Amino acid sequence: MSRYEEEQRDSQRDPRRSVVTGGGRVTIPKSIRDRLGITPGQVLEFGEEGGKLTARKVSLQDPVDTVYGILQLGRSTDQAIEAMRGIADL
Repeated sequence: MSRYEEEQRDSQRDPRRSVVTGGGRVTIPKSIRDRLGITPGQVLEFGEEGGKLTARKVSLQDPVDTVYGILQLGRSTDQAIEAMRGIADL
């Protein structure tokens, strides 16, 4: 039995372990994916801290998009800006 096959067998016994493939791929255990809300298509950013591999979920949503349209001004944007700044001197 090869080392890879042994590690695969061991990773099946311990749900926190995963084997790195020849292409560098790793399967994140389902229990961890579920707990952290990692879904298919989620982008992860990898790093290293003190000799340990780290992964962080990356938000691809622009922070402005989360608040866009939140203000209910009851008037146009131009009217609201004019009210705040006054009428522009041309």
